[in-house]
Formats: sequence, structure tokens, C-alpha cells
Amino acid sequence: MFVELSNILSRGTGATEQQQGKLVLLIDSNTDGSFLVHHHLSASLKANRKVCFLGFAQSFSHYSSVAQKMGVSLAAAKEQGQLVFLEGLKSSLELLSAEDTAAEKSHPLQFLSFPSADMKSLYDYVQSSLLQVVGSEWKEPVLIIDDLSILLSLGLSTGHILDFIHYCRASICLRLKGDMVALVHSDDQQDEENELLVKWLHHQSSLIIQAEGLSTGYCKDIHGQENCKFYEEQTRNIR
Repeated sequence: MFVELSNILSRGTGATEQQQGKLVLLIDSNTDGSFLVHHHLSASLKANRKVCFLGFAQSFSHYSSVAQKMGVSLAAAKEQGQLVFLEGLKSSLELLSAEDTAAEKSHPLQFLSFPSADMKSLYDYVQSSLLQVVGSEWKEPVLIIDDLSILLSLGLSTGHILDFIHYCRASICLRLKGDMVALVHSDDQQDEENELLVKWLHHQSSLIIQAEGLSTGYCKDIHGQENCKFYEEQTRNIR
């Protein structure tokens, strides 16, 4: 399965001088789609690409442990400047416990302390991280977000998240010809904000990979299925 997934990812991403980068949307429904994030992170680092990773779902040690099993050292990638990692769980705790108001306003996640604030601080963080790729030894940049649904649960509005994605896409995909990869959940269709986010991202994405549990329930040999849809192309399934 991972060989086929790698072929699909290489087809769906990787800009050339003639084309812009792409937004890859990862959706999980009634299953855990985090393996898609881990796979894309490892594949991007192995391809010598500059990576900015916004990890809101797990700690750095968790991502590092999984990457180690896939033959990649995240610690080494950070030291070499190839990987810029924002550990959302740790950073949010530090921010909420900080007493320095000035430090809060300059923090990438300052919108957590100021509910009315937009996500410009996080956008600036991503910009400064990936602009370093220009003239460096690294190939086209990649922004990976795990995951967008958590931002909604933290109190951010759908509008602010969509604005953030829009500006990142314009900067990374159009200007730097890099790629964006974002995971979002689609388990609860009663969550109107989340469903609005998913629908908007559907229209903006060049490649959609949806992991979902089997409708027939648990199976020992097959845990679920993946639907891979390219923009203006036919859907492909991996089991």
C-alpha cells in the first residue's frame, strides 16, 4: 500500500519550473488518518525538501518515534535546518502560562490568548521558516499541518482558518512553488463549522486522500480504504 501511496503523492506533489505547487488535503472519517501525515513528513524529508510542520495533534517525541521507524531522524533534520517544527501542544501550554504580555503578542500562537485575533502571527512564522529555502541546499518547501480540526476546537473561527490557508497557499504554492499538506477530520457531519471547512478545502485542493473505515465494520485483514482524487481526474482506491 505504501508503495502505491508514494506513487500517488509524487504524482500529486512536486512542483517544476512550469507549474505551481499543490494543496493536498488528507481527510479521515471513522478511522485514524495520522499515518498519512507521518508518511508525507518522512517522504518530504527523504526527498531533501524544506519542511515546516505544525503539529497540534501530538508531541514532537511522538512524531520523532514514528519517523524513526520509517528511517528518518527528525532531530537530525531540525539540527540541519531542514525541518522547522512547531510543537503546538507544548507551545500553547507555554503561552497560556506566560506572564509577559509582549511575549504573548509575538508568539506564533498568540491568537489563543486573544480570541479576537487572526492567525497572522502563525502565517508570519510559516513565512519566515520557509523563505529560508531560497538559495539554500533544500528543494521546494512543504507545509504540513496536523491537524486543522484541532484549531476549530481551540476556538478559532472557520473564517480565520480559511484566511490562513488562503494566504499560505498563495505564498507557498504560487510564489515558492512548494506544497501544502493538511489533515482534517470528517466524522461528525453535525459539526457545521468543521463541515464548512472540509467543503471549502475540497474546492481548493489539487489532491484529496480520504481514509475511512469499512462500512461493513471491522475486518482482520483490511482495516479501511483510501480514496484518492485528483483535480479533474478519476478517483483511485487503495486497500
